[in-house]
Amino acid sequence: MKTKLVKIEPERANCSDILGQNALSAEAEAALVSAANVIKSGGLVIFPTETVYGLGGDATNPDAARKIYEAKGRPSDNPLIIHISSPEEAEKYAHTTALYYKLADRFMPGPLTVIMDSRETIPEATRGGLKTVAVRCPENPIARELIRLSQTAIAAPSANLSGSPSPTKAEHVIDDMLGRVDMIIDGGDCDFGLESTIVKIEGENKLCLLRPGKITVADLSDIADVEIAGAVMSELKAGETALSPGMKYRHYAPRAPMVLLDGNSEEIINYIKKSGQSNASVIIYSEDKEHFEKAIPRLSLYSIGNRSDKVAQAHALFSLLREIDKKHYDIIYAPLPSDDGIGLAL
Repeated sequence: MKTKLVKIEPERANCSDILGQNALSAEAEAALVSAANVIKSGGLVIFPTETVYGLGGDATNPDAARKIYEAKGRPSDNPLIIHISSPEEAEKYAHTTALYYKLADRFMPGPLTVIMDSRETIPEATRGGLKTVAVRCPENPIARELIRLSQTAIAAPSANLSGSPSPTKAEHVIDDMLGRVDMIIDGGDCDFGLESTIVKIEGENKLCLLRPGKITVADLSDIADVEIAGAVMSELKAGETALSPGMKYRHYAPRAPMVLLDGNSEEIINYIKKSGQSNASVIIYSEDKEHFEKAIPRLSLYSIGNRSDKVAQAHALFSLLREIDKKHYDIIYAPLPSDDGIGLAL
């Protein structure tokens, strides 16, 4: 398959809401019209969001869903998130509730995905065979204008080969997907860099957190009671159904084994020294660089940012893992993030 590459400068779409406004350049708008026509015809378009790049197809077209699974090499029982251009559009695809609109008022457009009972407009191929559908209204204006022009919800998992780190730059998408999709829209680097928070509505005032992200447990607790699914911190139990992406299969992982170390700098250094690994990379916090360089000078060090700046760490993580992957290390060591706030997503 020949893939068409289109670049839209992020600053050309730098506004809070382009819908119904002439905020894009004529060239950018023409490119998105072309991309929307690909979606309408059952093809696949990769586009930027505020979290990661998405691999998009018509969410109401089962053949498009199957193409998405094929392009990613993704198991077909792993449900796809559908993307809408405004929160109200969820009515066409899901049985919404009052709690959904409370979440929408607070967090949409934005990096939140809400799982609800599906309407028949979304085929089983998109839902991974489930009776529910995962709905998200992205904040990125390029994404929202593409959805609006396509006149349908767009099913879009992350635009990477299944299992590998998600793409946050156009170059990541090109590495994984050139020749597998009809079009790639280069909209610059993604703002946040980790996948959206996913919650399932389980009652009038109850949410189950299925995947942590930028919208934290504390944020959600302002709206409703929040339970954290067991699969967030451990593997699914035998026979347990995966209700959202990231719960069942190997996700977001580099090729090399990665070991998370829970301890202070000295404890981490001592562990690495005792391991005897010579072809290893070590992810560190920027303020520890000089100390690690002196203690383990033969190993390759990669800074993920300041220890206290979890937003910067989130932005850097997937890109850093991809950079490390290209060096073919035998193992990767990294500090275990705390599980509070965005740290849970990290």
